[in-house]
Amino acid sequence: MPVVNSKRGNLLRNTGFYIAAFITTAFVATPILFALLGGFKDNAQLRENALGLPNPWNVENYTDTLASDVFWRQAFNSALIALATTFIVVAASAMVAFAFARYAFRGREVLFTLFATGLMFPFAVAVLPLFIILRTMGLLDSPLGVILPQAAFGLPLTIIILRSFFRAIPGEIEEAAVIDGAGPWRFFLTILLPMARPALATVSVLALVGSWNNYLLPLVVLNDASLWTLPLGVDQFSGQYASDTAKVLAFVMMAMLPALLFYGFAERHLISGLTSGGTKG
Repeated sequence: MPVVNSKRGNLLRNTGFYIAAFITTAFVATPILFALLGGFKDNAQLRENALGLPNPWNVENYTDTLASDVFWRQAFNSALIALATTFIVVAASAMVAFAFARYAFRGREVLFTLFATGLMFPFAVAVLPLFIILRTMGLLDSPLGVILPQAAFGLPLTIIILRSFFRAIPGEIEEAAVIDGAGPWRFFLTILLPMARPALATVSVLALVGSWNNYLLPLVVLNDASLWTLPLGVDQFSGQYASDTAKVLAFVMMAMLPALLFYGFAERHLISGLTSGGTKG
């Protein structure tokens, strides 16, 4: 009897989890599906049957977006800033996390706590002083004016994730490398980083998608329209074509697509990096 009750309890718990997962997925997927299908409609279809399938399917909204030089320029700007930010965040954080994870020195925990407090510092509070600093340094209307602050604000979370992963890697591996004549840099570059691929993929996805979707910082820094990123382009496009909702939905979907594709490509490594703390043995 207790076995039957246990199985029944497990079934109820699993059913609850599935229901919660379904509801969460519906909340996330419904707006994306609405925008995707809306881009294949015209405005008359959106007014008459907003939730139905397009009839007929109208591909002009997407082809017009793909034929736009403005869209590709903004996509290039977003890609350049996102890739540069991701490289700086991951490279700098990996070295810092390596020092915090594998070396004991005076003040280590104090410094780590200082980095961790960066998670509690909202970006909006720093907009005004950041604008003044960037203006003084001559970095307004420059991709570097977006890249460097984004990298700085991305360091705390990345360091915390990588430090946890690096600490979980057995010390015996490092001792064996030292016996074989490997110094700290060689161990870091040729052994530790390859073993930390899941964690590196995790922080890379977080940094790249966060940069790709960033709106406030480019808005503050970039006044030159030729340097605008896609989030700024979406805002400008939606204002310019406010009466053409279907075209706006198509533009929004094309702006989201690269980040969604990158996330889908790296999903396996992302989940592995979030659920595992390193290689144990």
